[in-house]
Amino acid sequence: MRSILILAALCVLVACTRPDAAPAATTPARAADAFPTPDRPVAEIVSSEWSSGPDRDAANESGQLIKGLGIGPGMAVADIGAGSGYHTLRLSPAVGPKGRVYAQDIVAHYISGLKREAARRGIDNVELVVGTADDPKLPVGVLDRAVLVHMYHEIGNPYALLHRLIPSMKPGGRVGVIDLDRLTQNHGTPPALLKCEFEAVGYRQVDFIILAGGGGYLAVFEPPALKDRPRPGDIVPCSATN
Repeated sequence: MRSILILAALCVLVACTRPDAAPAATTPARAADAFPTPDRPVAEIVSSEWSSGPDRDAANESGQLIKGLGIGPGMAVADIGAGSGYHTLRLSPAVGPKGRVYAQDIVAHYISGLKREAARRGIDNVELVVGTADDPKLPVGVLDRAVLVHMYHEIGNPYALLHRLIPSMKPGGRVGVIDLDRLTQNHGTPPALLKCEFEAVGYRQVDFIILAGGGGYLAVFEPPALKDRPRPGDIVPCSATN
């Protein structure tokens, strides 16, 4: 009887280790420190300029941005994806000599041109920052406002970038996004998708303004406190089809 039991146990062991045995189905788990990728197309970075200066001037895009975000003297503002510096050069006088504008981009030669233009105009309250696609590389705890104008749809990993922006924001800070209400592959972001992606990282939408002049919309978000920031592995990506 003991021999039979040993033989049965060996048969079970062999069956469990057969090379041709089908593996158990598993769902790949995302590591706790891994950010999700966006479940939507990411637009190509096609230019340092969204449209011509005269068109934007006529629409008063910067004026609407400054008013909508309550930007004023003494503030520190990050222009994320500054490109050729259209908004940076207009934010500079809005924050005044005691304020600071961080002109950030991932394409170094865009903001190197901005550096020359700022010097030509005698502007000394602008600081240039070269970031990466998933990290704005901005200083910690200094920002009253951050703006992303007609470029959110080009961010390869918005969850990582938004997560890493939070430590740079002061309490009560605001993040403003200007974009067009169209699909991301067509260089816009549907407002519901934008809200979902920000909320996935703990932000709260506090305002939504349709811009005059056909320039799209301004969505305003309040970032979470650093202690309330979700872990990367807990962030659930939004679907562009929802």
